[in-house]
Amino acid sequence: MSKMLIRLAILATTALLLAGCQTAAEVRANDENKCRSYGFRAGTDAFAECLQRIDLDRRADFRASRVNDPFWGGPTYIYVRDRRR
Repeated sequence: MSKMLIRLAILATTALLLAGCQTAAEVRANDENKCRSYGFRAGTDAFAECLQRIDLDRRADFRASRVNDPFWGGPTYIYVRDRRR
């Protein structure tokens, strides 16, 4: 019974992780819809600037999350053992 519960939990976790994934086309469509909701019309310079701002914000958020992540953030030290001894 417990093996079945573990398998069910793994399956549910995997399904939740995959549900959060978006293709590049879906991300672009969501960004375009967001800019349209702000009142920008497709094909205008203002629309392109809106898309650019969204992309720059996304990149800044990603960089900020990496700085605060203990795996990615901070300096990397490489220790080399002296083999001459």
